[in-house]
Amino acid sequence: MSGSSGRIILVTGAAGFIGAAVSQALLARGDAVIGIDNLNDYYDVALKQARLARLTPNRAFDFHQIDISDRDRMLKLATDFPGITGIVHLAAQAGVRYSLVNPYAYVTSNVMGQVVILEMARALQSSGGAALKHLVYASSSSVYGANQKTPFAVGDPVEHPNSLYAATKRADELFGHAYAHLYGLASTGLRFFTVYGPWGRPDMAPILFAKAISAGEPIKVFNGGELWRDFTYIDDIVDGVVRALDHPPSSDSKNGGTPPHAIYNLGNHRAEKLTDFIAEIEKALGKKAQMTMEPMQPGDVPITYADITASQKALGFEPSTPISVGIPKFVDWFKSYYRA
Repeated sequence: MSGSSGRIILVTGAAGFIGAAVSQALLARGDAVIGIDNLNDYYDVALKQARLARLTPNRAFDFHQIDISDRDRMLKLATDFPGITGIVHLAAQAGVRYSLVNPYAYVTSNVMGQVVILEMARALQSSGGAALKHLVYASSSSVYGANQKTPFAVGDPVEHPNSLYAATKRADELFGHAYAHLYGLASTGLRFFTVYGPWGRPDMAPILFAKAISAGEPIKVFNGGELWRDFTYIDDIVDGVVRALDHPPSSDSKNGGTPPHAIYNLGNHRAEKLTDFIAEIEKALGKKAQMTMEPMQPGDVPITYADITASQKALGFEPSTPISVGIPKFVDWFKSYYRA
């Protein structure tokens, strides 16, 4: 199996919001993609299947329904596909609030899953072909907790997570660093900042808001509306992921053998007030929102704001989609998919 580029990329979470979009971009540039997803029912499986339906007609896309925490089946992939050149590991149990309800799901998917992927990468790296060049994995802006300094930079303290979800994502980064140190496994962690756009997750604010506003129902606005988010359009995130994949870190022998592990922020580099984001949805839908002001939710933070200096310098990452452009594109898709 190979694409016209000769690259074979394993993408976990291939039926997910970001995973499906990354898979599409890789296929478009001529890569072969092995897609992995367990198609769990955390949210509407039909949406996941609809995303997959856009990928499966491409002969360079090969889908496998597997749970990433299944060691035997994942490690068998390393034997079945020894020519894998890159891994984009995006599968995870998402959601800050759900982690308060079902913490075990987060440990299984986000911690055990990360270790299984790292072991799979190590198996590929030690195989005869040694084709694997780089593992890119998803972290999250949640690791910054309630840091007071903004914008959040990759060198800022991340020892005080506000949620169990954030704690698992920080654990992923530490495992990535350890494997780079122990085995020379080149890996990069990407801290995503509030991704939105067409084909997004229905448990996230954009679809929740758009559905309620369309139906004339009230929306809950937490912390009395005093929330700021670095909303990042899906196309910009995909560009950053692909750029990261193409730029594996190397060991720095001049500085005591720094392991080949890097972490970058992928955000829009601007913090938008939540009520301004809602106003853009109102404008695109042509309807006003009924807002119910609620207190801050457990595990939530008042602001996320990405310092992207490192990703600009190392990857050439330059997000270009303001919410005034991204929201209308999202709403167009929303109206079409949900027939709203």
